[in-house]
Amino acid sequence: MLIEIKIPSVGESVTEALLAQWFKNDGDLVKNDEPLFVIETDKVTLEVVAEADGVLAITVAEGEMVAIGAVVGTLDSDGVARAAAPAAGGEPDEPAPAEPAKPVEPEPPAPEPAMAVPAPEPAPAPQETTRSDLSEFSLAPSVRRLVAEKNLDPTLIPGTGPDGRITKGDVVLYLESAPSSDSVTQPDRPAIPAAAPVDLEPAKPVSAAETVSRKPMSPIRQRIAARLLEAKHSTAMLTTFNEIDMSNLMAIRKQYKEAFKQKYGVNLGMMSSFIRACVEALKELPQINAFIDGKDFIEHHYYHIGVAVGSERGLVVPVIRHADQLSFAGLEQAIVDYVKKIQENRLELADLEGGTFTISNGGVYGSLLSTPILNTPQSAILGMHKIEKRPVVIDDEVVIRSMMYVALSYDHRIVDGREAVTFLKRIKEFVENPERMMMEI
Repeated sequence: MLIEIKIPSVGESVTEALLAQWFKNDGDLVKNDEPLFVIETDKVTLEVVAEADGVLAITVAEGEMVAIGAVVGTLDSDGVARAAAPAAGGEPDEPAPAEPAKPVEPEPPAPEPAMAVPAPEPAPAPQETTRSDLSEFSLAPSVRRLVAEKNLDPTLIPGTGPDGRITKGDVVLYLESAPSSDSVTQPDRPAIPAAAPVDLEPAKPVSAAETVSRKPMSPIRQRIAARLLEAKHSTAMLTTFNEIDMSNLMAIRKQYKEAFKQKYGVNLGMMSSFIRACVEALKELPQINAFIDGKDFIEHHYYHIGVAVGSERGLVVPVIRHADQLSFAGLEQAIVDYVKKIQENRLELADLEGGTFTISNGGVYGSLLSTPILNTPQSAILGMHKIEKRPVVIDDEVVIRSMMYVALSYDHRIVDGREAVTFLKRIKEFVENPERMMMEI
């Protein structure tokens, strides 16, 4: 029985997808629930698995744009039995030819020593013909002129072009590496150029560095580019900065991380504290948890916090819904679940929709300071950065503390500077004194 493999629906607004990669080859035997291929849309990346055991027949190659619901292959469930039958019958036949093959080997032991002498002779012959293929007749006109001007033997020049062809760059590198004075004054030393290939090998990446490649942008990357341009062109974006002393939060995390993991099964990270701090600050400054719709302000009275996560296929922002109702363990678990779904290409469109505020942590990549771009239509985004020990003044004394720069980019049409600065100050107060979040003061 043939089972059609179709592109699944990932959302009402999505009409086509890119068949990014096949995990199996045409004719492979696959099992139920085994990943078959990956599709990419402008919003999500999703793995499609086999619905049954069968032999795969691919009808649409990877790299093609296909409509939602289109058939890209079939599974022949009856082919499983056919594939197993010859395998069972073939096993007893295989030892039979193997046995006569062994007695044949004892007969030529005597001729083998005699054959061993001519055996090395044919081996260099193909190499010589291969080098003769690199004669002036297969050289590009510019290469042929340069070889003639310098009176060079092309068979001594290693080629890095297609099929080993000699490029003009290969000739230039050969001239730079081989001392010309010796070759002119001492014609009896043709062995010197033989050492040139050893010196030229490190130079191969030089010619490779001049090559270029062109490939189409993935749907996700196209969507990211469009959203970034939209944010720059349609908002009055401004960024304000502050710095946070992370010493107290890091000390608490170090003190309780083992007990926290034993009780909840997840690590106690920094992100849950920042999410909780943002929620408390958003409650005090609701315009930051709002967006503009025409001539109206739409304020959200719920807190769906998006957390930017980098992946191999692009940046995605899964949304933690009702973050104000989750504990620290619940927030950490939600982040872990999303990261796992992204790694396994199981992120759904619903996971990315409905966010009211976004947090981006560039510090995990080593960023010291940046200006994050709005995730429209949201009116603000918080950028976290790496923790770095710096000298600071506390009680008129210079001490070394673990500090982090934070940045708040916001739409100045809806958020004034006073609200933005106040928002960052509240986050600073909550993170530097984590007990305030527990007491909600």
